[in-house]
Amino acid sequence: MSEHIVDLASATVRELNAALHAKPEHGHWRVLNPAGRHAIAAGLDAPVTVGIEGHVGYYCAGMNKHASVTVRGNAGVGLAENMMSGRVHVTGDASQAAGATAQGGLLVIDGNASARCGISLKGADIVVKGNIGHMSAFMAQAGTLTVLGDAGESLGDSIYEARLFVRGSVKSLGADCIEKEMRDEHKAQLFGLLEAAGLAGQVDPGDFKRYGSARTLYHFHVDNIGAY
Repeated sequence: MSEHIVDLASATVRELNAALHAKPEHGHWRVLNPAGRHAIAAGLDAPVTVGIEGHVGYYCAGMNKHASVTVRGNAGVGLAENMMSGRVHVTGDASQAAGATAQGGLLVIDGNASARCGISLKGADIVVKGNIGHMSAFMAQAGTLTVLGDAGESLGDSIYEARLFVRGSVKSLGADCIEKEMRDEHKAQLFGLLEAAGLAGQVDPGDFKRYGSARTLYHFHVDNIGAY
């Protein structure tokens, strides 16, 4: 299948996204000169492959469904926000709120992710090969966040049932987030996540710690008023 090339030095993001939405039969796309523009490849709803050659701005691949999007560079705020399915891969770093509210699919960040990575996560899997910033996985409801590096302050604050795997250090845990036992079932799940991120055989699941909800904030109790 031939590759469809769009150069954002001459085309607009609106024209690019309109073409991606209107022509899903063009299965392979290559985007040149993104130059930090916002909302590139947003709202895709077809199993297309999009390669973006450079840095992107806010909300790249937001609301992604079915598509595979690769950013060969860094990404701004809200990368893969509210992703439903598919795969988003960034070879550089990601700014705040990467994978926010994402409900499905896989987000892979080769570099670091800033604050609030996976905030309000609702079912997607996020793998960060570097470090993550403060308040990551805040109110994460479902899905997984896997971090090969370190985590910042207040990891998993007010977390529900998401699973957090961290290989490095954690600066501090948020309200109701605790370290949990790493059983065989969790190691098997983590192995699958690492394999999906292209890390099979490179990283030992046994090097990670698991974090999740202590479940003390599920129901209101006056003794916990300060944590709400």
